[in-house]
Amino acid sequence: MDFLNKNTIKLDKELNELDKFVLDFVKILEKHVDYVIISGYVSLLFGRARGTEDIDIFIKEIDEKDFIRLFQDLEKKYWCLNSDDVSEIYDYLKDGFPIRIAIQDQTIPNFEIKLAKTLLDKEAFKDSIKVKTKLGEMKISSLERQIAFKRYYLKSDKDLEDARHIERLFKESIDHNKLEGYRRLIENAKS
Repeated sequence: MDFLNKNTIKLDKELNELDKFVLDFVKILEKHVDYVIISGYVSLLFGRARGTEDIDIFIKEIDEKDFIRLFQDLEKKYWCLNSDDVSEIYDYLKDGFPIRIAIQDQTIPNFEIKLAKTLLDKEAFKDSIKVKTKLGEMKISSLERQIAFKRYYLKSDKDLEDARHIERLFKESIDHNKLEGYRRLIENAKS
């Protein structure tokens, strides 16, 4: 694993089925809308050994017509666990609720997709990192954001261990001022 620059990581690991699942999905997603992968999957991508049922993704605002095109593209291989009515699915997103998308006839693993609505959500796009693998690329939120969100917002044992894993792995690359800035953003958002 190498930083090619401050916004790009080259990952040479042998990709597992979950990684391939994510890469396949984001190839479709990125044709229609900007996205960023957040939360637990990021630590798994970088070698943390634990299971997960979902991959959390923020997408930028999208109008209904463009969302329908995205959904029609996804329906060739995936289905929505929330509903089969595309207008209803879009309304879920617009109303601030996540939607879940999985491979047809399966429920796990799935993608939990949310519109980035709050300042904190939108920040994930500003300093996202491109991860280049042998089979394609994906965008994740910054390492500092991952650590801060896990440590100061979610705080479960699993999340704290995810944060420690990322911090140990990237200890030379972590910007502690940026990490502190995210901590303050999170604390302000909670109050």
